[in-house]
Amino acid sequence: MKCRHCQADLSLELVNLGEMPVSNAFRTNRFEREQTYPLRVLVCTDCWLAQTDMTHFELGYDEVFRADYPYFSSTSASFVEHARQYAETVTKRFELGPESLTVEIGSNDGYLLQWFKTPCYGVEPTETGEEAKKKRVTSCSNFFTSKFAKNARGWRGPADLMIANNVLAHVPDINDFVKGFQILLKDDGVATFEFPHLLNLVRFNQFDTIYNEHYSYLSLIAVHSIMHRAGLKIFDVEKLTTHGGSLRVYACKDARTVSAAVFNVLAEERAAGMEGHQFYSGFQTAVNRVKDEFLRFMVDAKAMKRTVVGFGAAAKGNTFLNYAGIKADLLPYVVDDTPAKQGKYLPGSRIPVLGGFTTAPDYVLILPWNFREEIIEKLSYLRSRVSYVRFVCAIPRLEIL
Repeated sequence: MKCRHCQADLSLELVNLGEMPVSNAFRTNRFEREQTYPLRVLVCTDCWLAQTDMTHFELGYDEVFRADYPYFSSTSASFVEHARQYAETVTKRFELGPESLTVEIGSNDGYLLQWFKTPCYGVEPTETGEEAKKKRVTSCSNFFTSKFAKNARGWRGPADLMIANNVLAHVPDINDFVKGFQILLKDDGVATFEFPHLLNLVRFNQFDTIYNEHYSYLSLIAVHSIMHRAGLKIFDVEKLTTHGGSLRVYACKDARTVSAAVFNVLAEERAAGMEGHQFYSGFQTAVNRVKDEFLRFMVDAKAMKRTVVGFGAAAKGNTFLNYAGIKADLLPYVVDDTPAKQGKYLPGSRIPVLGGFTTAPDYVLILPWNFREEIIEKLSYLRSRVSYVRFVCAIPRLEIL
């Protein structure tokens, strides 16, 4: 296998999670057959881009991001607030005015662009873009490529601001994707990218964020190389708390001064050993420890006749449950607020997804642990009904809250 950025040979394995179904391909029939694919992450020892191993299968990009893609960003109130604050901050920082054009790639249901007062449009290949239109956000039903960028520049002109929040990891041809930003951006424009930080993924055992929608797992070291090849310069970076610890990178085509934050994050990654084999070599062992600890908890709970149900039918939860081998005998159902997921079954495990609790559980397993505070507050009514209900998170280690 060759690195999808620099084409170097790949030999350093981060983790092997075995065979997995498409993480967001919820099933309508509990017994229908589904295809599984190897899920293994390798690290390039030239540019240090971590990436899924695509040599053993052909999984079409349009199959991963199907028209009926079930993830809607507006489901999380805290994430919508995060988007509102971002829009307010960049509008002020870069003095966006009535003529300033903003383009968001992977705009989903309009959760972010709804906050912009300036001209904007989104690029979103799934049906979630139909929800954006209800918020009066223009949404183009396309995958973003360098070819699309050339056409879009002719259609609406170059962009003052381009946004890709939690999208950079989702593209198989990462070089062409970033080149599209260089093409569509104004000479003095700014592009921002948010992505989960690989440093935290490894440090905190966040292996459930590995699934077949995510082709890449990103450090600033790797992203710096990718941007440079495309003709973009990173001039600032911020650390965020979203998704278990993310980076927000600011890039441009002009000669802006590079902030100290960029050098600091690069230095932190190098000090952690992210340009060496040892940083990555113990991850599989740590992953198996987390899985084994959780499996023991679930088996013990069943033996003690304690009921465990899940909350949040997130893609990361599907990776976790399938790697742990959890089925409906241990986790009878998962509750989720998203109507597109309700009445269906989780891929692989075939655990039912319901719109509410049908039983009084002893434990609620929070699968999207990155929203655990929001979820615990949302489900606080359970404790008023059932005083002994407790919340459980399994990442980065088993916690009973």
